[in-house]
Amino acid sequence: MWSEAASVQAGVVIRAQALAGGLTSGAIRRRLQAGKWQRIFTGVYATFNGPLPRDALLWAVVLHAGPGAALSHETAAELSGLIDGPGELVNVTVPIARAAKCPPGVRRHVAARVVRSRHPTLMPPRTRVEETVLDLTQTARTIDQAIAWMIRACARRLTTVDRLRAALAARSKLRWRAELAVALDDVAAGCQSTLELAYLRTVERRHGLPAAARQVSRVRRGGRWYDDVQYGDYATLVELDGPAFHPADGASRDRRRDNWAVRTGWDVLRYGVEEIMGRPCEVAAEVAALLQRNGWAGRPRPCGPTCHVAP
Repeated sequence: MWSEAASVQAGVVIRAQALAGGLTSGAIRRRLQAGKWQRIFTGVYATFNGPLPRDALLWAVVLHAGPGAALSHETAAELSGLIDGPGELVNVTVPIARAAKCPPGVRRHVAARVVRSRHPTLMPPRTRVEETVLDLTQTARTIDQAIAWMIRACARRLTTVDRLRAALAARSKLRWRAELAVALDDVAAGCQSTLELAYLRTVERRHGLPAAARQVSRVRRGGRWYDDVQYGDYATLVELDGPAFHPADGASRDRRRDNWAVRTGWDVLRYGVEEIMGRPCEVAAEVAALLQRNGWAGRPRPCGPTCHVAP
């Protein structure tokens, strides 16, 4: 019965399913004329009237795209929780180029490997999280934007570094392959934001600071906190505030965490995007001075002739 397909597909069927389920062309036409059904795309119908829900629209797009199609890119990211809301366009990937005109509001991609990239069970058909992430790295405008997709996927615990590495290795063609592989190593080291990655690369490594631990859990009465950057041997913490707006309760939580750390013997430094991206040498000099005061016997190294770090 066509109704069985509709129940699985958020109330959406294609013409072939309706005919195979016992309806005639005339019966379909009468339902449309009576307003019981509505045409979404050519040959794709909603078996109900009224507004079209998001899940019905997504089913309509993937059904209209044809066999082997899967929702992908930002749309697959929406479904997996990689992004927090629907994008302006619905993205769908098909295994071969098709002559059918792409409907308004839909962006169609072509990839021969989409059949292997599809999630085996989730509906409507969409690409696996790892494949979605790599697709987004390839449409990113910059390498930093590409890396940010991988960081976000791991930080939200939607996938793992090992799974992303395997997906990366399985692709024969990939822009920025070497850079993405190196970035995955840094994500494995604990970086959970682009700001943490920038600190690791432009502050810590570039200036020869000791290797820190990252996202270290500390349990206190009433909760668990995570230190962004922890130099445990030198009782020094570095907290990094990203560009996202911090609501009042979040700022209050950060202050309580910092105050508790100080009361229990830690020194805390806090930096934002402006310092890490704009003045990494000054940050390195300040962190190095505190580490040395707390027992670090090493010396930082300047990254260039104008660096603020004293050799």
